[in-house]
Amino acid sequence: MNTAAGKSSARPDLVPAGAFSYPVKNSKETRWFGFLLLPQFTLLAFSAALDPLRIANQLAQKPLYGWLVYSDDGAPVSSSSGVDVGVHAGLGDLNSDTYLFVCSGNNGTNAASDTVLGNVRHHARFGGRFGGICTGAATLARAGLLTGKKFTLHWENQPGFNEAFPDLAPTPQRFERDGDLLTCGGGAAATEMMISLIAADYGEDFAIAVSDMCLNGPDITVRSEQRSSIAKAISSRNPRVLAVLRAMYDNIETPLTLNELAEHAGISRRQIERQFKHLLNEAPAQTYRNIRLDRARTLLMETNMSVMEVSMAAGFNSDNVFSRHFKTRYGESPYGHRNRIKVKPT
Repeated sequence: MNTAAGKSSARPDLVPAGAFSYPVKNSKETRWFGFLLLPQFTLLAFSAALDPLRIANQLAQKPLYGWLVYSDDGAPVSSSSGVDVGVHAGLGDLNSDTYLFVCSGNNGTNAASDTVLGNVRHHARFGGRFGGICTGAATLARAGLLTGKKFTLHWENQPGFNEAFPDLAPTPQRFERDGDLLTCGGGAAATEMMISLIAADYGEDFAIAVSDMCLNGPDITVRSEQRSSIAKAISSRNPRVLAVLRAMYDNIETPLTLNELAEHAGISRRQIERQFKHLLNEAPAQTYRNIRLDRARTLLMETNMSVMEVSMAAGFNSDNVFSRHFKTRYGESPYGHRNRIKVKPT
């Protein structure tokens, strides 16, 4: 089945009607993209990447872009929101001239089957281009395709990725482009990534028109890191408190004492306690413990590390202490949490 070779006339959905248009005089041959949906993929990230292509065609009233949706076996795929999405074909029907985006969500490190990995490697071996959306980079890493590359994935999943692939380092950026490799953290970053691609193909003015249709605004420049600043998160610009919080995030596996945190920020321990109570309504020790517990929860979801290994990686020297605090914060033990959420590879 030669799916990507299908002519645009066989796909009337590629050029939908719209009230607004933006003519493109020198259009190129239709550029095809394939979206591989893995189990529990993030629906928002997938649609945010696909719709700018649809909008570009609508504005130009030409099939500038074509897209096909794939699954491992051609069957519908369930997203993380429980919505099943139908596909055009199984991954075995992928053409080498189709740019393949791997789309996954939580547990992206284990989402791809061995068959999928083999097909992705085959695609790359025969000159096929590829990228990752949300946590799609994890599958590319498993396939051995990210060595020496600049890439990213969703910030929530980066700690687990780092444990699984210690020799690879994702960036904190919203999206990355390294040659033909395109990766993004998902959500709005997927739209930004595709608009940057459209700008490269048809110029900034046309890309801005697409961006406006996405209500993404006229700024199509590469944006900053995925996460908002700690200052924004706590509605504070207190530089000393921010220095303490940054030190907490930077020292999870080997936690600093409160006196060490105070010395790092250049204030007294008593000042730290007073400021945290005022700004965050909790003691700094509680904030620090919750940061470490959040990291532990991510590792439980994203890696195959044992609970004891996770406990150590989150700075807890006692498995019992870790389990007690984890249950207090999340309402279940780390063992129960892993058994409930862990998705088995297909």
